[in-house]
Amino acid sequence: MSAPSIVQASQLHFQYPDHPLFDDLNLSIPAGVTFVRGGDGRGKTSLLKLLAGELQARSGQLAINGIRLDQQPTLYRQQVYYVDPRTEEFDQLSVPEYLATVQAKFAGFDAARVPALLEGLSLLPHVEKKLFMLSTGSKRKVYLAGAFAAGAAVNLLDDPFAGLDRSAIHFVCDTLNAFAGQSTQAWIASFYEVPEQITALATIDLGD
Repeated sequence: MSAPSIVQASQLHFQYPDHPLFDDLNLSIPAGVTFVRGGDGRGKTSLLKLLAGELQARSGQLAINGIRLDQQPTLYRQQVYYVDPRTEEFDQLSVPEYLATVQAKFAGFDAARVPALLEGLSLLPHVEKKLFMLSTGSKRKVYLAGAFAAGAAVNLLDDPFAGLDRSAIHFVCDTLNAFAGQSTQAWIASFYEVPEQITALATIDLGD
């Protein structure tokens, strides 16, 4: 039995002023793990931001479980966990304070998972620090912990291995593999090259 479709994209058109990116893009993204693969400038981050509702397509439709972005934008965005890993928006929050913002947004947030996530991502020594005090890799770990606890229908991970130590990469792989078989959440992760350690149902290949 195939996994149910969570995200539907129909005839998406998007371009930057000097750089056409997507023309008539159609996607049906199932529950489980989907990779977005591509070289520099091929639109991996832009596609994630489109799916998150943070960039606006010139035309086309996006829906999550039938909730259309153009018709119910607030409800659509409430289904999505996405954090730009380069953001400074949460820099003044501690790790627990950041996770509290995630819990406030997502009704399915699993607080019982948080201790194991903090341990698995080696965040316990940093738990009381504000995010601006953390290394790039540790900040990315905080955002990954948020994703793994959120319980969102759609989870968008931009280059999730970047800045991580080997132990954290193994933990991320194990966690995504644990999510791979469930039927209610879509995990969409971008990579330059798809990792063999993670079981994905599909790959969206944007080329080199």
